[in-house]
Amino acid sequence: MSKNLYDSVSLTCSKLTTRAYSTSFSLGIQCLKKELQGPIYSIYGFVRFADEIVDTFHDFDKATLLSRFREDTYRALEEGISLNPILNSYQQTANHFNFERALTDQFLKSMEMDLHLTSYDQKGIEDYIMGSAEVVGLMCLRVFCEGDEAQYQKLKPAAMKLGSAFQKINFLRDLNADFNGMGRTYFPGIDLTNFDEASKSKIEADIAEDFHAAYLGIKQLPRTARFGVYVAYLYYLALFKKIKNTPSHVVLQNRIRVRNRHKLSILAYSFVKHQLNMI
Repeated sequence: MSKNLYDSVSLTCSKLTTRAYSTSFSLGIQCLKKELQGPIYSIYGFVRFADEIVDTFHDFDKATLLSRFREDTYRALEEGISLNPILNSYQQTANHFNFERALTDQFLKSMEMDLHLTSYDQKGIEDYIMGSAEVVGLMCLRVFCEGDEAQYQKLKPAAMKLGSAFQKINFLRDLNADFNGMGRTYFPGIDLTNFDEASKSKIEADIAEDFHAAYLGIKQLPRTARFGVYVAYLYYLALFKKIKNTPSHVVLQNRIRVRNRHKLSILAYSFVKHQLNMI
C-alpha cells in the first residue's frame, strides 16, 4: 500500500488553508496549469502556518511553537513524511522540485526575527525580506520551471523582486496592525510616529522599481505559470495604486483592501491578455 491517499488529504489541507486565508492568492493559483496548483498550495500552507505562529498566537509561547515547527519541518524533509498534513504536503513539493535547503532555512530565520525584533536597519530588513518573501518567490519559481535549471537561474532575480514588492505592499497595507498593534516597523529611516506624504512616497518609489523588474520576468515565465502569476501581480498592483491614492494618515489607521468586484475584473482582464498572448 502507498501513502497516496494521505498525500491527497494533506494537499487538501494546504488548499483549504490557502482559500481560508487569501482569496487573492487562491484566485491566482487557480489560473496556473492544473499540475502546478498543488505544489503552490503546499508552499502557501507552509509559509502561512509559520507566519501565524509569530503574528497571531499571542496567548501562547511563540518561540517554543516556532522551534517545534522548525524541527518538524526538517524531520519531514528528511523522512519524506509528516503527521502534520501541512508539513507533509510541503515536504513532498520541496523534495520533488529539489528546493535548496537554504530556502527553507532563510524563511524560518525571518520568522524567528519577528519574535524578537520590532525595528530593522537596512541590512536587517534586506535579510528579513529575503527570507520572508524573496525565497518564497524562488520556491514558486522552482515549481514553475519544472526542472529547467537554466530558466530558473535566468528568472531568479525577477522572482525575488516580485516577492519583495508583494512584501513591501503588505507592510504598507498592514501598517496599523504592525505598528499600532505590535510595535513593529519594517521601514528603516521612516518615523512612523510622523508618517507623512514624503515618507510614503519614498517607500512607494522603491516598490515601483521592484514591480518594474518583476514584470519583465513575468513576461518570460512558462505559459503554464504566466497567467496565474500575472493575476497575482495585477491584484497587488491594484492594491498598490489604491494605497498610493490614499492619504498617509489613513494608510496608518486603516487596512486598505481591493474589493472582490475589482478582483473579478482583474481576472477577466488578465484572461483576455493571456489568451491573446499579450502579457
